[in-house]
Amino acid sequence: MTYWSRRLLGALAVLFAVLALNFALFRLMPGDPVTSLVDPRFSPEAKEALSRAYGLDRPLGEQFLLYLKQTVTFDFGLSFVSGRPVWQELRDRLPHTVALSGSALVLAGTMGTALGVAAARRRGGAVERVVLAAGALSFSFPSFFLQLLLLLAFAVLWPLFPLRGSVSVPAPQGAAFIADYLHHLALPVLSLALLGFGSWALYVRNLMVKILGSEPLFLARAKGLPEPVLLWRHAFRTALPPLLTLILLSLPGLLSGAVITETVFSLHGVGRFLLESIQGQDYPAAGGAFYLLALVTVTSNVLADLAYGLADPRIRVDRRKGQ
Repeated sequence: MTYWSRRLLGALAVLFAVLALNFALFRLMPGDPVTSLVDPRFSPEAKEALSRAYGLDRPLGEQFLLYLKQTVTFDFGLSFVSGRPVWQELRDRLPHTVALSGSALVLAGTMGTALGVAAARRRGGAVERVVLAAGALSFSFPSFFLQLLLLLAFAVLWPLFPLRGSVSVPAPQGAAFIADYLHHLALPVLSLALLGFGSWALYVRNLMVKILGSEPLFLARAKGLPEPVLLWRHAFRTALPPLLTLILLSLPGLLSGAVITETVFSLHGVGRFLLESIQGQDYPAAGGAFYLLALVTVTSNVLADLAYGLADPRIRVDRRKGQ
């Protein structure tokens, strides 16, 4: 069996385990999902009919097989709360979460990489001390605490940004809609970038210090290569494979972290939808959102493995040998 066959089978096994735990978790939670759908005055016959409509009256094994079939085909059923198809709810919210997480990842990664390289280049100087202090401080705060402080400062005391929502109500049209959307997105993205750039900066700094102190870099420096060429063409290129892996492995954390950010800023995204689904015992909606997060996590791990091999030819050679 080839390396990638084993890798894909392992990813499918992980995804199946997540689906099984996902199915069991919501059925072990206290409460009856039907009670969130019906009026207390409904007759027992009406409640029974509602349970049949959602398949809740079937044996657990049959429910699990039906759940697997529907989940794999993205047919998550109808939301208990809204009555709309769950995939339609997720599809409407997914672009907002992608815009939030993607923008935050780009901003935090760019800031952290630039600061990490600068700190490694000027070891022992003021730049390195500032980067180390700022990096340690950035991820020492709970995310909701910093976000609430930013809201208080820049949406209440100095109302430079909107207090809540993804767009204004009523939403403007045309180019004004894009400007309004970016205005609402700016503060959440800034908060995630401030929380995330520190880990990037420290990781890149430590990685670059190790590479700049290696024998190939000493040899290149002895040959008289200019410092910018030495730094970016040799050292940073060597650091690229682990950085690509870090980028892809950061995606699941950003999407799951969107639960807090979207709740604090009242954004119309998948994270807030997941939290509201759990609170409302909306099994199909919560199961669909969890499956989406699990799928992103497993896919990101496989893509990280692929990207590492593409960036470092030595990894590809080892995999052909089955190592």
